[in-house]
Amino acid sequence: MKIRHVRAIAVFGIALVALTGARGSSGGGCDNSSSSSSSGGSGSNRDDDSAAGTGGSLPGGSGADKAARDVTIDECKYDVATKDLTAKITIDNSGALDYDYNVTMKFTGDAGSTAVPATAIKTGIAVTAGSTQTAELTTPYTGSGDGSEYTKCEVTRASRS
Repeated sequence: MKIRHVRAIAVFGIALVALTGARGSSGGGCDNSSSSSSSGGSGSNRDDDSAAGTGGSLPGGSGADKAARDVTIDECKYDVATKDLTAKITIDNSGALDYDYNVTMKFTGDAGSTAVPATAIKTGIAVTAGSTQTAELTTPYTGSGDGSEYTKCEVTRASRS
């Protein structure tokens, strides 16, 4: 229970930053040097050696808050084998009802980067009450390089029904 409490505090802090308009700063990015990255739903910090690291930010807005708080970005990267941008997420449904989640992820680069923003959508992610579910969102990489221009990812929309 202690880890859940720490995670809830971390999620609240990120949501507060997102709602106050500071979301566009470095908070919540997926760059490899970000100390705000989270992993595995534990609220712990880590760095990742992949082309695009871990972490993400939550979208604002009261309608999306409940579903967005349930989503943790575990990893964002360029997959060399499939030539896709991928995001691995964990959805934690601590509620009393089963839900189907819809998540939209945006991949971007640093300011001045050649990365054209890319979007991945995954719908119908079934998560039973009181459990977690992992999912992977992918979108084709349209660049000609190694994907390293994509350094950030964020959940831009999350809903549950």
